[in-house]
Amino acid sequence: MSLETDVMSLLKDAMKNKDEALLRGLRAIKAEIIKAKTEPGANGEISTEVELKLLQKLVKQRKDSLTIYEQQNRADLAATEAAEIAIIEKFLPAQMSEDEVKAAVQAIITQVGAAGPQDLGKVMGLATKQLAGQADGKVISAIAKTLLSS
Repeated sequence: MSLETDVMSLLKDAMKNKDEALLRGLRAIKAEIIKAKTEPGANGEISTEVELKLLQKLVKQRKDSLTIYEQQNRADLAATEAAEIAIIEKFLPAQMSEDEVKAAVQAIITQVGAAGPQDLGKVMGLATKQLAGQADGKVISAIAKTLLSS
């Protein structure tokens, strides 16, 4: 079942139940899906990979907003963003723990034969592809830098 089908089904249920937070999150996902499907070259279809990137982008945007709202002591807006993050993250694959990411990055370092910080680009290129959707890019980068510098 595609992301769009799941979202539309849940959207109907949320409307019936008058769940405003769920509606906001699902509508945001639906809008991004529509935008992605109408981009030049998309031909009205989007791949699972694109859906995953789309969801990650939505979560990142909301996390950035959440940080700003917390800095400005806007608890009301921060709560809204946190609720939307939780809803969107339900559609993402389970996130890896830091130890799992560390093990995966270490395996990639061994695989590409990285010797030091100068090889960070090689490691990050492969790591971001292999761990897409399972770990945040910032976490992967921080772990890769630590492992390569030691």
